[in-house]
Amino acid sequence: MPPKRRSAGTIQNKEPKKRPESSSPDIKTTPEFSVTKHRDKDADFVALCKNLQVSDLVCDRTWKMYTSLQESLYEFAEEQTRLWGACLFTVVTDMDVASFTITQILKAISMNVKQFVALVRKLDVNLDTISTKVNSALTRLENKYDVTLALYQRFEKTCKTIFAAAPEAKTTEILRTCWTIFLLAKGKALQMEDDLVISFQLLLCTLELFIKRCPSALLQPLYQSAASKVQIPVTRTSRRNQNNGKVRPAEPEANALLLETLCMENECNLDEVKNVYQTSFCAFLVSLDLPISPGLPQASGVNQQYEEHYLKSRDIDARLFLDGDETLLVPKLDPVQMERTPKKNMLEEDAMPIPQTPIRAAMTSIQQLRGDLTSRGDRPSTNLATYFKNCTVDPTRDVLKRLETLGPKFSQKFAEAVGPRCITLGKQRFTLGVKLYYKVMEAMLKSEEKRLSVQNFSKLLNDSTFHTSLLACALEVVMATYGESSFKTGRGGGQPGEVDLCFPWILDFLNITGFDFYKVIESFIKADPTLSKDIVKHLETCENLIMEHIAWKTDSPLFELLKQEHEGGAAEQAETTASFNQPLQHNHTAADLYLSPVRPCLPILPPDSPAPPGSQGATPPSSRPAPQAAGQNPRHLKSNSLSLFYKKLYRLAYTRLKMLCSYLPSSHPELEPIIWTLFQHTLQHKYELMRDRHLDQLMMSAMYAIYKVKSSVELRFKAIVSSYKNMPNTSQETFKHVLITEGHYDSIIVFYNEVFMQRLKTNILQYASTRPPTLSPIPQIPRSPYKFPSSPLRLPGSSNVYVSPMKSSRSPGIMTPRSRMLVSIGESFGTPNRFQKINQMVSSGERSFKRGSDHGGTPKLLKRLRFDVDGQDEPDGSKSDGDSTLIQRLNDLTSARSRMQEQKMKADAESQKEQL
Repeated sequence: MPPKRRSAGTIQNKEPKKRPESSSPDIKTTPEFSVTKHRDKDADFVALCKNLQVSDLVCDRTWKMYTSLQESLYEFAEEQTRLWGACLFTVVTDMDVASFTITQILKAISMNVKQFVALVRKLDVNLDTISTKVNSALTRLENKYDVTLALYQRFEKTCKTIFAAAPEAKTTEILRTCWTIFLLAKGKALQMEDDLVISFQLLLCTLELFIKRCPSALLQPLYQSAASKVQIPVTRTSRRNQNNGKVRPAEPEANALLLETLCMENECNLDEVKNVYQTSFCAFLVSLDLPISPGLPQASGVNQQYEEHYLKSRDIDARLFLDGDETLLVPKLDPVQMERTPKKNMLEEDAMPIPQTPIRAAMTSIQQLRGDLTSRGDRPSTNLATYFKNCTVDPTRDVLKRLETLGPKFSQKFAEAVGPRCITLGKQRFTLGVKLYYKVMEAMLKSEEKRLSVQNFSKLLNDSTFHTSLLACALEVVMATYGESSFKTGRGGGQPGEVDLCFPWILDFLNITGFDFYKVIESFIKADPTLSKDIVKHLETCENLIMEHIAWKTDSPLFELLKQEHEGGAAEQAETTASFNQPLQHNHTAADLYLSPVRPCLPILPPDSPAPPGSQGATPPSSRPAPQAAGQNPRHLKSNSLSLFYKKLYRLAYTRLKMLCSYLPSSHPELEPIIWTLFQHTLQHKYELMRDRHLDQLMMSAMYAIYKVKSSVELRFKAIVSSYKNMPNTSQETFKHVLITEGHYDSIIVFYNEVFMQRLKTNILQYASTRPPTLSPIPQIPRSPYKFPSSPLRLPGSSNVYVSPMKSSRSPGIMTPRSRMLVSIGESFGTPNRFQKINQMVSSGERSFKRGSDHGGTPKLLKRLRFDVDGQDEPDGSKSDGDSTLIQRLNDLTSARSRMQEQKMKADAESQKEQL
């Protein structure tokens, strides 16, 4: 359809007739807008409200919101009209009475999607302007825009490879109709319209339909050849039914060769696309009566149907991507950002990096996941079956029965969230999850067998919690790979009846607690080295969310463990502060945490001690109680899983506190250890305050309390919350929706006054006395166990020299992109000119600047890169011993590498001694 027939004016003229189709009952009964009632308001504002057909009530509330923000208008550079539009969106979203589409308001105030989302979020100057409902609506809008933009960019690129040079008008009409049909199919077939993978598969199905119905002269040779073999099904009607009603449309059939070509060109799995075609896409075509005609669909009919869908959904008009409309302006890509990550396994120094588009990244991740599981069946392998048979009680029957029961339930719940015809897709996801579950389980058992020299894992393999948690982790990996699981950003913002698959959905579905799920995460990652960095990061975020709030739900077993430790007088409660400055050893296995919930506090056998013969259940040596001396009273035992949980919790808590302190408008580093002491005391001795609450709520309260009694500078809660909003991985729900009493929620300020301060008043006042409490040691923040060992480490005191372990004996020259060079100690540099390149890089290639400490003047260029090794550097960076620059640098690199190896050997030795 030509652009002029879909202009803003055309849409606005048609829309009053479409308003009754809105799903909101409030819109149907909205009285006519009366201009005379709003003479006290700005005339341009009233005109905007009339143009967008809002009610008198919406107009009044929007103006009230705008006037309340006028005191803070100096913070906004936008013109008034844009602020009015942002306020209008906020009001109608909260009231659920939208009378305009997103595109209409964007056109009325001349903004694009990204600008608009940023402006609405910026309105929250008083921390209570934007509700969690509005914030969730903004998140959905932004996610859907990002997905649709990525799909359109791929659509545009793919069409250039499909269609040949032809009259522009003809090609434009075909592309418009094709894109519009895809948008309609996505809107009708999917409930999760921001599902990138399934939407892309629907796009390939749509392209297949147009290729096989398009005139051969308009196609490129590759698709011309594939389309020539298509047989369009002919609708036949028996003589008996020739004079009866409507002709039944023939069932659409996909051309296997066309789909295979499209999938190969777009790195997409053919079986999955076929499944989407046969279920969702075929049903959509039948609903449009498209199978009847062998020709191209009529543009006018398709456009009218999408118009109705777009007006009813009150969403963005994605057809405008075809026109390069300003409301859907494509953000400019940063060329520097695109060149940061080179393509893996480059074989030449001058190989150029390939930018990762969202679709390419998703397809690559899926291919990697499926490739690793292709050779595996959905039944236990021979090795795994042997482990099952070696058990005192064979778990095979229970394992298979559990999966047989959960499979159909998972497929049904998946379809409820994604789309009504996606049950088969849910079955495919579950099957992949089962394969990964078996794969990781087998790897875990092999590792345990090597560690303990036993083969009987009866106790572990008959633990239903272990199996369910392991399956949950596998399914979470699969859904995250397909982009169907991320993380919730707020509460109450979803549409009525809306279901999403975001973590922790999988925990609710399988009815397991976050505390049980956390036990398997670290072992899962270690057992599957093929997991991508994005998936490892996803699982690490899952673990952090569990420690922050999921594990602190009322029904969590964490509270029972804490109660036993505190009431039982355990030698160590949760975790002693004395262990803060000790390295966090990441040698815990799932067997340690599921099989052996307690460990003795007395000295135990060293880890090298052999396991006693005939031990059952593969109980690790670290968990077996030590023999008691004659006449000695037994000491209380400590939970392995609780100890590790609190060690990680303290380190996460301190990391977030340190980050929040760095975001504050004024820095008071002397208060940071005092805040941490109160924060740590609360987590250890007042852990009940965490019940159904968030870790960051206690953190902000502890910060406010210490500033109140220790600092002469007033720090308002608003400043703390404003700084907190800038931190990554935060939600406004954390400070706007805090549990006060059972069933009653309020802001973080009310929580501090009515709960936190009341419970900790005595302790808080101690910090204002002349004899304050002893400060808690600062936890040592180790390198994350989930970081890849091959990641380069920056050499202390430098900004451009990194040390990285060698993976193979390849020449350094072919292992790095052309913008960097790798120095491998003990290997030849190759050609002589490499010495010159190294000298240039180290001496002046990446310059370091130093600001004069006396005058704070212009940056001073260091003559050479300084290495703060053994205090031998001169102030200007030159060496007093006269050695050549290159040799000295190599010596420094060798020394640094030796120290790193010594530290690693020492850490490994300590990890073997530590028994949890």
